[in-house]
Amino acid sequence: MFAIVRDPIHVASVIESVMDRNAGAIVTFLGTVRELTNGKKTVYLQYEAYESMAQKQLRRIGEEIVARFPQAKVAIVHRIGRLDVTDIAVAIAVSTPHRADAYEANRYAIERVKEIVPIWKKEHWEDGEMWIGNQKETVRYDQGAPEGEEE
Repeated sequence: MFAIVRDPIHVASVIESVMDRNAGAIVTFLGTVRELTNGKKTVYLQYEAYESMAQKQLRRIGEEIVARFPQAKVAIVHRIGRLDVTDIAVAIAVSTPHRADAYEANRYAIERVKEIVPIWKKEHWEDGEMWIGNQKETVRYDQGAPEGEEE
């Protein structure tokens, strides 16, 4: 299960998709929308994605994990659209025969999602907003263009 969705993520379905009689561990990661980020109160987040490429990259991450842990089963689901505080933005489940491998593979999955999947979020605060992508640069709309650049 590698998907970009617009509706709330059904965590039980994500976990069920990696169930295996030979798995001794299933590790899940749920990325949620938090209320405070660097002292700013979040009103909501807006996620956008290059959907077809994002799904392809999610599948690639799964293939990388299986290449390293051949008995692993992986599911990654990322939600796009408007998400309110406490909503689940991303769910990752990994099953393996041994817990150490499941933990390691799950951590690898979220780090790779942040590195290579074309998903961007716009943080909406009480006093402004900012786009945040997988790249190092961000654009703040409440403060204009970065120094030295024209709007």
